[in-house]
Amino acid sequence: MKLTFLGATRIVTGSCYLLEANGKKLLVDCGMFQGSKVVEDFNKREFLFNPGEIDAVILTHAHIDHSGLLPKLVKQGFSGNIHCTKSTQQLCTILLPDSAHIQESDAETANRKGQRSGADIVTPIYSIDDAYETLNHFMVHEFHEPFEVYPGINVNFKVAGHILGSSVIELKVHEDGKDTKLIFTGDVGQPNQPIIEDPENISGADFVITESTYGNRVHEVYDKEADLAKIVNEVYERGGNLIIPAFAVGRTQVLLYYFQKMQQHGLIPEIPIYIDSPMATKVTGITLQSKDEYDEETKAITELQGNNLYAMKNVRFTATAEESRMINSIDGPKIILSASGMANAGRILHHLKHNLWRPECGVLFAGFQADGTTGRRLLDGVKKIKILGETISVAATIYNMRGFSAHADKDQLLAWYEKMSVKPKAFFVTHGELDAATEFSQILHRNLGCATYVPQFGDVAEISGNDYKITESAIVSEVPEVLLLREYLKSFEADYMRYRTRIEQVVLKDKDKAGDIRKKMEKIKKYVDDVMSSL
Repeated sequence: MKLTFLGATRIVTGSCYLLEANGKKLLVDCGMFQGSKVVEDFNKREFLFNPGEIDAVILTHAHIDHSGLLPKLVKQGFSGNIHCTKSTQQLCTILLPDSAHIQESDAETANRKGQRSGADIVTPIYSIDDAYETLNHFMVHEFHEPFEVYPGINVNFKVAGHILGSSVIELKVHEDGKDTKLIFTGDVGQPNQPIIEDPENISGADFVITESTYGNRVHEVYDKEADLAKIVNEVYERGGNLIIPAFAVGRTQVLLYYFQKMQQHGLIPEIPIYIDSPMATKVTGITLQSKDEYDEETKAITELQGNNLYAMKNVRFTATAEESRMINSIDGPKIILSASGMANAGRILHHLKHNLWRPECGVLFAGFQADGTTGRRLLDGVKKIKILGETISVAATIYNMRGFSAHADKDQLLAWYEKMSVKPKAFFVTHGELDAATEFSQILHRNLGCATYVPQFGDVAEISGNDYKITESAIVSEVPEVLLLREYLKSFEADYMRYRTRIEQVVLKDKDKAGDIRKKMEKIKKYVDDVMSSL
């Protein structure tokens, strides 16, 4: 069998693996690349396979970086089944059409502006019709009920504890008289998250394709409720609005859970809370219906509240664009949760535009912010930022609450793997930026004694039983992780010139100090130049 790595390689997004076994071609996930423009441009490139030759897709969960290119796959000829859990299918009925709507809207805007400059016509990667057609290919399975995809290829979904419906895929292949078990983790959830169950223990496998989003970090352990209450009360006392870029799937529902708990204990006032995301509203509805995936604490709360998870009277869900626009004209402090979670698109941009320049307001990030996103730039401390074509001064307080991530950290992942009764022959470490994936690879090797490998885009693992051989990609110079690194290194050149000018202007009177700093910067620039020339 052959396993080709076609996404989430040395970056976090774009999950896609091509598995060829028993004369069949299967994809595990088919996700969008997200983040900076150079990475997102890969969504427009041709697949490195013929979509019409793919026999089936196994989907770990609904997040767009795992599911978002499924409509492109269908548009270009895929006609098989997409196997997933019930909640994953329900969430995709929301996420995929929404993704298509964003693309159509962005294309329309670009073409309207491009007409004046003679620019080429922009076409969306796929349409809303393509997204709805894709939903016809979904086939739902229950957790813990193994099924045969094709003869000799069997799948079992186990609870990943990341978002509703998220699964760890146990895939067993019988080929040429040999049995091989692979585990694709998708995204593994952080234990003790509100609402959903913890990640389910796995017994082991021959090969594990593991995520490593937080592979070099440990979540801070602290009283999240107290910290969140402090932030809410600070902004409330200043008379400002608290803007929270929140992922519509998972994070919004978790924050609502905390707000309800804090209000019930008198830790925060009953301040108006606006959920300004049609997608988050729909996902919250699915969450209320998915009681079979609740953990024990959430089930108990739901029973006490008349079979209703949320019982707050001060929460308002806005449906229309007009209702969204009216929020910022309403007097008095308020909490506004809106998508997208990395503040790269969606209604959140309007709320940032109206509130970032106001010193009494606050912006709270409670999730991972990828390189190149608006969220990452704000966390990095920019003083001005362009939003919706307008340069906005950043005067609001920027808060960063760590530990809310729906991903397990490096210690939690390691502890999860240490419980396996059968250690794998090798871990393939994906779904992490290069430093995170590399460090987690080393941790796994050191602590478990297993072979590890951090694939690049296009690398192939040839597997027979529990033996394997890696063939490295021949297209390394043009893969997402390398292009992202080039972009990152170019930013060093701009910083170098900016700080060199500052040294000459500000520190010139202290020639010895200026000389020392200049020497250090020359070393950095030489290192950057050397790396750039090698790519």
